[in-house]
Amino acid sequence: MTAFLLLALCLGLGVLMARTLQLPAGLAPSINFWVLYVALPALVLDQIPQLHIDAALAFPALVPLITIGGALLLFPLLGRAFGWSRGTVGALILTCGLGNTAFMGLAMVEALLGHAALGPALIADQLGTFLSLSTIGVSVAAIYSGDRPHPAEIVKRILRFPPFIALFTAFAVRLLGGWPELFEPVLKRLGDTLTPLALFSVGLQFQLTDLGSNRGKLFAGLGWKLLLSPLLALLAAMLLGMRGIAVSAGILQTAMAPMITAGILAVEHDLDPPLANLVVSIGILLSLLSVPLWAHFL
Repeated sequence: MTAFLLLALCLGLGVLMARTLQLPAGLAPSINFWVLYVALPALVLDQIPQLHIDAALAFPALVPLITIGGALLLFPLLGRAFGWSRGTVGALILTCGLGNTAFMGLAMVEALLGHAALGPALIADQLGTFLSLSTIGVSVAAIYSGDRPHPAEIVKRILRFPPFIALFTAFAVRLLGGWPELFEPVLKRLGDTLTPLALFSVGLQFQLTDLGSNRGKLFAGLGWKLLLSPLLALLAAMLLGMRGIAVSAGILQTAMAPMITAGILAVEHDLDPPLANLVVSIGILLSLLSVPLWAHFL
C-alpha cells in the first residue's frame, strides 16, 4: 500500500505544482537527466550483483520480449493505416513496448503475489525489460527521432547509454563477488531517487488538454500494453505447459503500466512528448485497477 501511495503522491505533486507555481525553466529536462544518467544506473548497479539466477527463471526473463516485439510490429502498421507521424509511432513503441517493471512492478508483484514472487519479478525487470530498454529502446529512439543514424552510430549510442554501461559493470561486479560494503548503501540511496523524481517529472508534463486528439492513439497503446500483451504472455505459458510463481510473476510484469523511463527517453528525443506523457500518466492510473484484476485472474 505504501508503494501505491508513493506513486500517486509524486505524480499528483507534479501535476499540482505545474499548475500552481512558477517553476524554474528547464526543471523537467533536468530531472529527466538525473533519472537516466544517475538514478537508473545506480539502481542497476545495486540490484544486479544481488540476483540469484537459475533455469527456472527463463520465462520471466524472456516474456518481456513479447511486449516489445509486438509493439515493434503493431504500431508501425497502425501508423501507416492512420497516418501517424514517425514521432507518434516511436513514442508508442517505447512507452507501450516497455513496462514499468522496476519501481511499480516490483512493489505490485510483491503485494499481489507475495514475497516469493519478487525474485522472478526482478529477473523480468533487469534481464527482460531493462535489457530491451538499453538496446531496442535506444535504437528506436535514435531511428524514429529523424536522425537516421548509421547502424554503427546506433551501436555507439547503445554502448554509451549510461544504464547499459551500468548493466555490464554490475554483471562484472557480480562475478567478482559483489560490491564492498561501503558502496552498497550509497548506490541504494541514489537508486531510490528514481521513483519519486521520475513520477514527479511525468506529473509536471501531464496535460489533459491533449487527450481529445490523442484518444485513438491512447486506446491503441494502452490496449496493447495493459490487455493484449499480458494475454499473449498467458497464452504462451499455457502452450508451453508452464505454471508456478515465476510464470505468474512474469505475466504480471507484462501487464504493468508503460515505463516512465521510456517515456522520458521519448521526450528527450522529441518523439511526440504530449502523447508520451499522456500514455505514461493515464497508463499508471489505469494499471492500478487492471494489474490487480490480472493477479486475481492468475
